[in-house]
Amino acid sequence: MTYTPPKNAPPRIHVLAKPSGATCNLACSYCFFLDKELLYPNSKFRMSDEVLENYIKQLIESHQTPQVTVAWQGGEPTLMGLDFFRKAIALQEKYRKPGMTFENTIQTNGTLLNDEWGEFLKENNFLVGISIDGTERLHNAHRVDKGGKGTFNRVMRGLKILQKYGVEFNVLVAVNRVNADYPLEIYKFFRDEVKVDWLQFIPVIERVNPDGYNIYNVGDSVTPRSVRPEQFGRFLIQIFDEWILNDVGKMFVQTFEATARNWMGMPSSGMCVFEETCGLGLAMEHNGDLYSCDHFVEPDYLLGNIQDMHMMDMVMLEKQIEFGMDKRDGLPKYCQECEVRFACKGECPKNRFLTTPSGEAGLNYLCVGWKAFFHRVNNPLKALVAVMRSGRPVEEVMGIVAQAEAGFQDAFNEADADDPCPCESGLIFKQCHGWAPPKRRKKSKANTKSKMRPPVGRS
Repeated sequence: MTYTPPKNAPPRIHVLAKPSGATCNLACSYCFFLDKELLYPNSKFRMSDEVLENYIKQLIESHQTPQVTVAWQGGEPTLMGLDFFRKAIALQEKYRKPGMTFENTIQTNGTLLNDEWGEFLKENNFLVGISIDGTERLHNAHRVDKGGKGTFNRVMRGLKILQKYGVEFNVLVAVNRVNADYPLEIYKFFRDEVKVDWLQFIPVIERVNPDGYNIYNVGDSVTPRSVRPEQFGRFLIQIFDEWILNDVGKMFVQTFEATARNWMGMPSSGMCVFEETCGLGLAMEHNGDLYSCDHFVEPDYLLGNIQDMHMMDMVMLEKQIEFGMDKRDGLPKYCQECEVRFACKGECPKNRFLTTPSGEAGLNYLCVGWKAFFHRVNNPLKALVAVMRSGRPVEEVMGIVAQAEAGFQDAFNEADADDPCPCESGLIFKQCHGWAPPKRRKKSKANTKSKMRPPVGRS
């Protein structure tokens, strides 16, 4: 029986499928999803063939566009093994509409990748996101295995597999309170040593639940692992400074690309956190349960199960439509009147748990950081937009910005610690360009073989 989408249904949706649920072979200390296992007690956390077929079939039926993105995430999706993904590819061919193409994406910690995986991913044109938090000492601060051991070397072996087979990939950096103090060390490591040309930065924000778990989005305080707002803003600013002067057209940073799109007034930034509304990016658990969003996999946001109801029908539920519109309609007045609202759009609703200066609820935890970043990039991005609209090579903007900001160093040299930063970020100088990362601690003489973690960041 042919499925007909509801009238006024969106032309496409995006679903993060979690075939192995929240299970993972690592135990990253900041992972917000590991506790989701508690939602499914006694589950084996493996997607059945029946759920897999229903998922692929319904996802295709939900698209009125010729391209379908099939997104795999976890937990760690490679725990399912290659045969599972071979079945998924076969099902895409089985239900493919005429002229339809597929983009399979997978987010992985990279530790299980081998030659067989490399051949499969290349042959089937997968786009792979691999999670690496920077250099060895920064990565191993939080990305550890079940025994508490660092995973850097294992992840880098996985990355080399992707490079060996020419698999298209990008690196995801989870920006936490440790590595956020070393933005240029991270950026230059990936650019100069690993030879990566596509980066995305995801801020780690762990809300503290009263029960000690991280299942629900409740509470207005965060864990010590969470990046601080101004720290995240400074992290982006320092990398942007390096990028805008040296790497435009060579390195691609998701946040910068999306921000530039908003400066150009394009209909979409390409990042859901910067969209005015949401609701079309959902998450599906291993058993077919469909949730409003990957960041809201909790009982109140469960829409239903694809074994009982078509996923597009769930997308069109009033509950889900309201969820999506609340991103825009729930903004406090303070945000509605903000001069950078066009770029921020209030960012992700999961982070809106602070109060505004007037006491209104709904201020984003990262507000200070995003404001600083957007103010800093304003003039350089205006120059970039002008270059692009003129049809000239985007690389020309590097010389334009260098000339326009030639006097910055003199201004920095003359600035006092508590002066506004000359870069116009809105942060005081000692929090912005007058800030320097903490010095690395030396290894203990009592145990010269141990690897010391970097000091907890300050701001």
